[in-house]
Amino acid sequence: MANIIVYGIPNCNSVKKVLDWYKHNNIPIDFIDYKKYGIKREKLIEWCKAVGWEILLNKKSTTWRSLSVEEQQLVKNEKVAIQLMTQYPSIIKRPVIEMNGKIMVGLNESYLNK
Repeated sequence: MANIIVYGIPNCNSVKKVLDWYKHNNIPIDFIDYKKYGIKREKLIEWCKAVGWEILLNKKSTTWRSLSVEEQQLVKNEKVAIQLMTQYPSIIKRPVIEMNGKIMVGLNESYLNK
């Protein structure tokens, strides 16, 4: 069985759907609440290498919208994005799922319907 880790925050609807799906299908997972425990810079670097910081940074989030325009305009590269995601983990698109050495970012409804 693949070791599956789901990262997110428990009150996020997308995360809830994914966690419920795994539970309903009796698939064991580890859940990391990165709002509660934070997220290590090294993990964000790993994810950015896999999918790019532009995918991870959720510019539709409440957290992003709460930043000033000046703060938003500073986010032009991976280094600044990682710093921001470390400081505000809720700005990371959810969920992030690690499985078999790969990651998926965001809710993919077609994945849940398999």
